[in-house]
Amino acid sequence: MKEPISLSLKNVTDFISLEEITALAQQSVRHLDSLNNKTGAGSDFLGWLTLPDDILPQLDNIEKSAEYLRSISDFTVVIGIGGSYLGSRAVIEALSHTFSTLRQDSHHEVIFAGQNLSEDYIADLLEILDKVNYSIVVISKSGVTTEPAIAFRIIRNHLEHKVGKAEAAKRIIAITDSKKGALRPLAQKNGYQTFVIPDNIGGRYSVLTPAGLLPIALCGFDIRALVSGAKSMEQITRINRNGATNLSLLYAAARNLILQSGKTTEIMISYNPKLHYFAEWWKQLYGESEGKDGKGIFPAAVDFTTDLHSLGQYIQDGQRIMFETVLSVKEPRKKVTVPKEEEDADQLNYLAGQRLSQVDHNAEAGTILAHNDGKVPAMHITIPELTEYYVGQLFYFFELACGVSGYILDVNPFDQPGVEAYKKNMFALL
Repeated sequence: MKEPISLSLKNVTDFISLEEITALAQQSVRHLDSLNNKTGAGSDFLGWLTLPDDILPQLDNIEKSAEYLRSISDFTVVIGIGGSYLGSRAVIEALSHTFSTLRQDSHHEVIFAGQNLSEDYIADLLEILDKVNYSIVVISKSGVTTEPAIAFRIIRNHLEHKVGKAEAAKRIIAITDSKKGALRPLAQKNGYQTFVIPDNIGGRYSVLTPAGLLPIALCGFDIRALVSGAKSMEQITRINRNGATNLSLLYAAARNLILQSGKTTEIMISYNPKLHYFAEWWKQLYGESEGKDGKGIFPAAVDFTTDLHSLGQYIQDGQRIMFETVLSVKEPRKKVTVPKEEEDADQLNYLAGQRLSQVDHNAEAGTILAHNDGKVPAMHITIPELTEYYVGQLFYFFELACGVSGYILDVNPFDQPGVEAYKKNMFALL
């Protein structure tokens, strides 16, 4: 069995005792039971709990569809917003070559659209699409969410003018509701291939549905390993009723106890820029799940060491309203060492021969200690390496913890009534 992710609370226990955390984690087994028995708030949206098994029959079709689009196009525009795209983007950014767009070798490139209303963004994208052979994957349960709906209309129109309606229809896959919404009849009318986002899974919990897996497969990543990682985490969290060993319960308990101590902002910190979009996915998961009824922890994210040079001062010395969740990768995929120079003009020879990852881990450890001294508690989550399997573990770990944490807060973690307020005003203005 592969080494699982780990959770360290040692930089929390100066503020909240391990006994308190373990006690609340054990009390939260009842919330775990509410999820498993579908007796809590939002019980109609718990399909994600068993997705690691339920999605298995669809993997062949997802892989074949990805291979088909790869065979007829060099680029795929993935259109979606929020949970409809953040999960897949988190995986793609985490596992892709950092400078994939500059590589000369042949590989399928995924481009994202529909996550904003920027005219310049779409105009620049259309300039690129004029010159490349592309396909489209559009992801929307309703089909009328403003940003992706507009982007799909514009890009679909561009593709139809470029290759003709009949050929365009072969290059478009729609991932949407099984029956409802505007995208379903449009897909049926035009003959697009479709996949379904199940009714009982909300967008922010949908990364292991076709909405997340098809774009990931398009980039050539192993979706079976991703699902396998999620399944392994399900086995050590969803069915584990021991609060002292259940990582998701411990995380949910610790963050709520820290909130009760007066710290209202949680900062997700990663020292690996490849995890930037994973933190964006996490922000939506927790912000949209917990921020209601005047409650919730505000989720923020930073990229260290970069943001130490902009926000480090505030975190160390500003208002004492925050705590940290540090996400670490134990072993990088590649090796780079600091070279030795005879002149040593930059006085870095004391680091000669060290791997950059060693320097990075020392920066991480030193920063955690400094912030601890500055009264900023830090939970520390470590994955052995950045692979599909371990990213799958992270997804399930955080999703289950989010459901439990929402129940600890006494909110429904599976609805988003506040989102409708801005949409209503925007539609009125339009």
